[in-house]
Amino acid sequence: MSQNTFETDVVIIGGGPVGLFAVFELGLLDLKCHVIDILDRPGGQCAELYPEKPIYDIPGFPVITGQGLTDNLMAQIAPFGPQFHFSRMVTKLDKLPDGRFQLTTDADETFICKVVVIAAGGGSFQAKRPPVEGIDAYEGKSVFYAVRRMDDFRDQDVVIVGGGDSALDWTLNLQPIVRTLTLVHRRRAFRGAPDSVNKMEDLVSEGKISLLIGQIARVEGENGQLSRVHFATEAGDVSLPATRMLPFFGLTMKLGPVGDWGLELNDNLIAVDTEKFATSVPGVFAIGDINTYPGKLKLILSGFHEAALMAQAAKKIVSPDERVVFQYTTSSTKLQKKLGVA
Repeated sequence: MSQNTFETDVVIIGGGPVGLFAVFELGLLDLKCHVIDILDRPGGQCAELYPEKPIYDIPGFPVITGQGLTDNLMAQIAPFGPQFHFSRMVTKLDKLPDGRFQLTTDADETFICKVVVIAAGGGSFQAKRPPVEGIDAYEGKSVFYAVRRMDDFRDQDVVIVGGGDSALDWTLNLQPIVRTLTLVHRRRAFRGAPDSVNKMEDLVSEGKISLLIGQIARVEGENGQLSRVHFATEAGDVSLPATRMLPFFGLTMKLGPVGDWGLELNDNLIAVDTEKFATSVPGVFAIGDINTYPGKLKLILSGFHEAALMAQAAKKIVSPDERVVFQYTTSSTKLQKKLGVA
């Protein structure tokens, strides 16, 4: 098995709250999981779109933030040791002759498993493209919307455009390895964490990075390789040398490659049953906001319920000859040992 090939019981596509709780339910049944998400951290919409926004309808929590819920779920699933693969998209799903599935990502990885769980919320987050003519010719070569490998930016002239957490985080993370780095934002105020803003401003005052207030106007280069980026500022056109650019203009939600996997869809949602939340392809399940069925409510707590029933069905596929006795975590010493609380 190559370094970029992973074998596991279950692959979960989507690392939001429902995908994370699926790890827990599957873990109670001794099923090992790999989780793949297009974002660079767990939490899905909760962590990306409203990390500080209060949520009031999670059972047992009168109020909890999106990030708080994510942190609690990560702590809850820690005993099961799931493996996470962030900043990548599953582009292909194939059925192998032995009945297992093979998934391929845009990071040139292959996953082989017996069960696939799609917990991708409203679909995959995809980066918004800057409104710049011809920028698509540079994408994937010198213009990137996520950092797959930091080494791709080593000793490069890097321009990062944006004012949120992603722009600030990568400014701080890449600064030690690049040749030059300029952070560009349309205004002086930033949306990111105050601590990150302070660290960025310290780097500017130390002369280690540059900060430009302006908006991207056009790009310059050839054969997909950037050479300069031009920005409109209050003082006029500013041209910067650039061999790599990271525009962080926010995210949009699209169904993505899932729509090409032969699953029965209904208004761009995946049709499932209400017994197992199985899709039209045996062995592939869909839970959370990505699925649809009569009476569906798009609530996190509904996704948790769906994950529990899905896990029971997944166990029968992974271990068809094993007799499973339903147990409660409150009374089962066996389950409590798995959770490290016995």
